[in-house]
Amino acid sequence: MASAALPRLIAVDWGTTRLRAMLVSREGAILEVSSADRGIMSVPAGGFPEVLRGVVAAWIERYGRLPIVMAGMVGSRNGWVEAPYAECPASIADLAARVVRIPFDGADVLLVPGLSYRDASGTPDVMRGEETKIAGAGIATGTIVTPGTHSKWISLRDGVVEGFVSFMTGDFYGALKDHTILGKLAEEPEDPAGFVRGLAAARRYGGLTHQAFGARTSVLLGDMGGPEVGPYLSGLLIGSEILNGMALDRPAGEIVVVADGVFRRNYAAAFEAFGIEVRFLDPEETFIAGLARILEAANGPAS
Repeated sequence: MASAALPRLIAVDWGTTRLRAMLVSREGAILEVSSADRGIMSVPAGGFPEVLRGVVAAWIERYGRLPIVMAGMVGSRNGWVEAPYAECPASIADLAARVVRIPFDGADVLLVPGLSYRDASGTPDVMRGEETKIAGAGIATGTIVTPGTHSKWISLRDGVVEGFVSFMTGDFYGALKDHTILGKLAEEPEDPAGFVRGLAAARRYGGLTHQAFGARTSVLLGDMGGPEVGPYLSGLLIGSEILNGMALDRPAGEIVVVADGVFRRNYAAAFEAFGIEVRFLDPEETFIAGLARILEAANGPAS
């Protein structure tokens, strides 16, 4: 096997509902993937070693002792072992210094900690998993945005995470669609024109909840059709997040968005509509690069 294809590490993304392990080459390429619907909430007490072994045993048998670097909710207090948050400001070296090493037969298992932060008002914030994307994004000064259920806007200066702000964009979208009167107005197939309407509404006065109610009244008064309701809410929430994110006290530098699929399409459309230049990175590639950098900081360069 060529040296470029030799495995360097096993990268593990272990969240609430799913476990995904990737065998990664020394060049950062994914050689193989092994996954299971065994998120942390489905693992009984003491069962984490057995579940992990079930997805990585073949690689350990084939290649011998490899570092297994894990991130995500597996490091929460409901996970395998709690990895205490590293407080911001924090660098990759600070993350590496707080890596938790877990005894495991046949492999060196390292658990990456999350980050915590308190803003100027004292409001606390936390992340688990996104810190790997920060490490893998490859920017020293600027802003990293990680869209999702709880979107993060992360400020970096000279390689140090100064702080971050979370927006419950995805959670609010699901709540509005599934648990309010607005969801009863939504129709399929969706009309993407509603997304543009939502972006425009995000700029209007009255705030988020007022403009969300506008989805109902717009349908009742014939200004908008049911197929536009879902995209409208998405545009409203993403637009509100971006406008508030841009208003944060952030360092000068580029804005990098770590997203793919529908998140990339929607955020690209929103940033473009607002005239904001951003660069996109692939989440999986960034995750792997980040784990490799944290591993190197913890253990030293690979031989």
